[in-house]
Amino acid sequence: MKTRRVIGISVVVTAAVWFQVAGRFEAHRIDAQREARAPSQMRAASLRVDSDRLMEVVATLADPKFEGRAAGSPGGLAARAWLLERFKSIGLEPVSGAYVFPFTYTRMSATGRVDGSGANIVGQCLGTDTRAPVFVVSSHYDHLGVRDGVVYPGADDDASGVAVMLAIAEHCRRAPFRRTLVFAAFDAEEAGLQGAKAFLIAPPLPKERIALNVNLDMVSRNDKREIFIAGTHPWPQLKPALDEVARQAPITVLFGHDKPVAIAGGVEDWTHQSDHGPFHSAKIPFVYFGVEDHADYHKPTDTADKINRGFFVDVAETVLDAVLQLDASFAVAPPR
Repeated sequence: MKTRRVIGISVVVTAAVWFQVAGRFEAHRIDAQREARAPSQMRAASLRVDSDRLMEVVATLADPKFEGRAAGSPGGLAARAWLLERFKSIGLEPVSGAYVFPFTYTRMSATGRVDGSGANIVGQCLGTDTRAPVFVVSSHYDHLGVRDGVVYPGADDDASGVAVMLAIAEHCRRAPFRRTLVFAAFDAEEAGLQGAKAFLIAPPLPKERIALNVNLDMVSRNDKREIFIAGTHPWPQLKPALDEVARQAPITVLFGHDKPVAIAGGVEDWTHQSDHGPFHSAKIPFVYFGVEDHADYHKPTDTADKINRGFFVDVAETVLDAVLQLDASFAVAPPR
């Protein structure tokens, strides 16, 4: 996550954004969110996300047997195979007849030209209105691999995002959303957002059908119980729905890290520092969920035992609420 440099995006796209803000939270939104939020002492009975399953996903992907999941490495390939089976077991359907979308890339590093390869895992949960523009829910499954003989497990970065993405997919299979959700597990994020770039260069569905990207990258650790949402500065039409989510969240939801540093008082801009960046460059709105960096960011100590389970499941519930709110808040696109 958050590669700490602005990545140049070469994709030039004109994407028709097929949504506009509807009246705030009409009756259909209430129906879509029939799982009411309970007071804190009763929340355990109302949770829709299984914290044990969240932790199982993180512990599996961060296990040393996956060798830090570097793109193209044996550990990365093993993680890909595991994730593919998880998509299928949840019941996600293939997109354009496939789940696996390989790609190659070339980038420049401090030591010169680097050629690499990876593969995105993509599946969909069909909505009740197949005319509606789709949401792409994304996270990256790669990490830094093995360096100098030491495994970088990447529990928070970004096994945590993958776990929440899968939890939303499971919820969708139990209770479909109004619109179709496309779930994308991107590869080679740590190599410069390569999986997200490849997804948009050769999209598995018409690009003009994508209304929004919801990207999850580092969502399981913060001692202050704070999660950031980025995307509402460049895409202010998203703010009303997300304000409602923030007001009712069991954690502190902060907005920011989505303005140029010059106008943000020196606050770092994350707009192009994870996989939502290529969507933004393609003029597709994004909502990004992530925590501030912690002491184990990009270190071998980013392990599953450091995760705060209570905070993690509360983030997952908040992200689910956000997708539900956004799904209900935008008008259905007219047929073409």
